[in-house]
Amino acid sequence: MARYTGPKSKIARKFREAIYGPDKALERKNYPPGQHGLSKKRGKQSEYAIQLMEKQKAKYIYGVLEKQFENLFGKAHRKHGITGENLLKFLEARLDNTVYRLGIAGSRRAARQLVSHKHVLVNGDIVNIPSYTLRPGDVVSVREKSKALEAINEAVATTRVAKYTWLAFDSAAMSGTFLSMPDRADIPENIKEQLIVELYSK
Repeated sequence: MARYTGPKSKIARKFREAIYGPDKALERKNYPPGQHGLSKKRGKQSEYAIQLMEKQKAKYIYGVLEKQFENLFGKAHRKHGITGENLLKFLEARLDNTVYRLGIAGSRRAARQLVSHKHVLVNGDIVNIPSYTLRPGDVVSVREKSKALEAINEAVATTRVAKYTWLAFDSAAMSGTFLSMPDRADIPENIKEQLIVELYSK
C-alpha cells in the first residue's frame, strides 16, 4: 500500500473536516464524495465503523502507513502513561511532522519530501527518514546549501511556531529545537484517540 497522493479535498470531504487546512471544496460540498454523498438513507454507523474512521483520519493527517501506525500504537501501549496520548505524542515527534510544525515546510507532505531529499539535518547530521523519532533536545535545521530553496524560504517567512510550546525556532538560522514531548492539550489535531485505542483493543 502506497501513501495517498490524490486530491486532498476528497479526503477532507470523506471525514467532513478540513484535516489539511482551509478547503473551499469542503465548504461548497460538506458531504462525503461519491454518488451517494447526499443520500439521507445511509444507515447508522456501527461502533466499529466510527472507531475505524477515527484511525483512518489520524493516518491521513500524519501521512502514516498502516504498518507504521500499528507499530507506533504498540510502542505507545508499552510506554507508561495513557496509550492514546502516547500515540499522538509519538506521531508529533516524527521528523516530517516536526519539520512541518517548525514552518520549514508548508505541509506534512512537503516536509516528507524535504527530509527524503536530504535537505534536513538533525543535530548536524543528514537524516532522510521521515519517520525518524525525535527526542527532547534534538536540533532540526535546514542543510546549508538548501537554505536558498524558494519553497523553504516561503514557508519560513510565514511560520508561527511560537504557538507550539514544545518547539523553539530561529528563523534566521533556519534551525529549531524539539524541546519536549507535547502535552495532549497542546496538540491541535481534532483526533479522538480513545476511539483508536478501543479499536485496537478488540
